[in-house]
Amino acid sequence: MGYFATMTIETAAPARAVRAATAVPVRLRSTVAALDPARTATLAVLTWIPLVLLLDRGVGVWAQRGLGLGTWVLLIALVRREMPLVRAQVAVVVVFATLVEYTFSPVLGVYTYRLGNVPAFVPPGHGLVYLAALSIGRLAFVRARVRVLARVTVLVGGLYAAWGLFLSERLDVLGAFWFLCLLAFLRWGPSRTLYVGAFLVVTYLELLGTALGTWTWARTDPTGIIAIGNPPSGAAGGYGWFDLAALLLAPALLHVVRRTSASVSRRAAAGPSGAPGTAGSSAPAEW
Repeated sequence: MGYFATMTIETAAPARAVRAATAVPVRLRSTVAALDPARTATLAVLTWIPLVLLLDRGVGVWAQRGLGLGTWVLLIALVRREMPLVRAQVAVVVVFATLVEYTFSPVLGVYTYRLGNVPAFVPPGHGLVYLAALSIGRLAFVRARVRVLARVTVLVGGLYAAWGLFLSERLDVLGAFWFLCLLAFLRWGPSRTLYVGAFLVVTYLELLGTALGTWTWARTDPTGIIAIGNPPSGAAGGYGWFDLAALLLAPALLHVVRRTSASVSRRAAAGPSGAPGTAGSSAPAEW
């Protein structure tokens, strides 16, 4: 009964949000198809995610699901242009980030979304954020100035973390810890340009999302010991862990997908009786 009541009370504004969520990514896909993949992903993500956060204001769960559908459409459209290994990395990040989201938000209450749920656009949104950070790192401007931009990231991030520790009205210890993680990844990590991009994208989206009230960080962690800013200053450091998970697990995931695809293709070629088939090639499609 509650399900049908929820559907009945949906207003015109959420319905418009659903239509916008499914239509805009399709138009974006055709508009930017001819652009460089790195610029395409950067432009699309930095346009689409803020738009989603704005459309999410004041709407219900069904509109959020429409925004989630649109975000999945855009993510799939963008990763189709990527190499199989990058697709696998994005898949790992989405799964890993989704587990983190459902653990740290509904279970532990480290941060809370506006409706008390994990909005449907958040899991694919993490894939877009990772892809944007990766794409920013591919830009010729960034690759030609890696050292300079890494130092700027350290400087700006350090000032932001210091502000959270000493000047902000709300103490931010977690942000300083994550900034130390970012420093470690910039120093020893394999994807320095990605961390530079992640700092730009994640910091921007954290400031925007908390300002709009899409999510709110708790004042402390569940133990009550670690103070947290709203948002934490070094949140981008968390994406270093997402990237590490992607680098470690994506090759294995790609191997499993290719083996499974090859096995299915061989069975299809053999036919139901085990005899070689004639309807098409037995070569597996590249994932």
